Amino acid sequence: QLLESGGGLVQSGGSLRLSCAASGFSLDYYTVAWFRQVPGKEREGIACISTSGMTIDYADSVKGRFTISRDDAKTTVYLQMNSLKPEDTAIYYCAAQLLLGAGEELDPMAFGTWGQGTQVTVSS
Repeated sequence: QLLESGGGLVQSGGSLRLSCAASGFSLDYYTVAWFRQVPGKEREGIACISTSGMTIDYADSVKGRFTISRDDAKTTVYLQMNSLKPEDTAIYYCAAQLLLGAGEELDPMAFGTWGQGTQVTVSS
């Protein structure tokens, strides 16, 4: 399973860094993505990083503010979130998948392994 951490309460304009670590398996060969969900809305893919770290995709809603990365040992994937806005408030999930089809990088239906989520709340 995946374990997210780093969520919390922050003021608008602030920053948070989320971490996603694997328990019981290695992330070496997995593409990893971050998603977020607000109650009553669909889960939104916001960032994805390939196994090598060379291919990264972002949703337009976070482009230029959020940065996804993975450590050299490929044991942890991070989501650095800057210039946070109240509309970024959501439960944030990381997910991993061995193989993805073209265009599936931000598609929650394409990912099979998920974390339990961490709450991010941005106050205005």
